[in-house]
Order: sequence, then structure tokens, then C-alpha cells
Amino acid sequence: MSNIQKEDRPGRFSAKPEVVDGVLVVTVHGEIDHNVKDALSLALALGDGMTPPLRIVADLSGVTFMDSSGINVFIAAHLRVSQAQGWLRIAGAQESVLRVLQMVGVDTVIPCHSTVEQALNA
Repeated sequence: MSNIQKEDRPGRFSAKPEVVDGVLVVTVHGEIDHNVKDALSLALALGDGMTPPLRIVADLSGVTFMDSSGINVFIAAHLRVSQAQGWLRIAGAQESVLRVLQMVGVDTVIPCHSTVEQALNA
């Protein structure tokens, strides 16, 4: 799978999807805002290119900022996989990003874990 970067903001956002033990792990770096929401949505929907993934871990350890656009992307992905009996988990969110997730209650809907390994094994 390839690395997804927002061309007009090189170095500020990237999302690298890879499959680990049948789970799509998307490693995200940079800032998540309105300008990159479509690229993030694409990364969370890639799977094997033939069927959308049903189990996803979003590794946010490299994310330094997230606004409501990111929240909306994660809620939409959660709804999509939940309707198909799948799941989405968030891993490694830095304190500032985790605070945003907690303020709007996303952490009560989408499980948040300290590490990718914890998210994969939950």
C-alpha cells in the first residue's frame, strides 16, 4: 500500500496504510484538518483495494493537531465498519489530540488505546 500525502501541504500530513494480521493499520502524521479530510477518509477506506476494511486501527501517534474535520472522518469510518460488524480503534493519540477526542466524547464511541499493539490485541 502506498503513502497518502496531501500534495499542497507536503510534510504536514501523511497517512500510510498497511495490513497487519488482517487489520488495516493507518499510520497518520501531521495535522488533521479540513484540507486533508478527504485524504484521511481515503486511507481509512483502502483495505485491499477490492473490499473496504472491516477492522481498522488509526495510529495517531504522529498527529500534532486535529479539528472537527478529523472527528467527522473517524465517526463516519466508525459507522461504516460498525454497520458491517467491524470495528475502528484509535491508537497512540498525543495528549492534545486525545483531549479533543475526549471533549466531544469520541473516546466513548471509538476505543482509544495507548499503542497500536494494545489496539490490535484488544
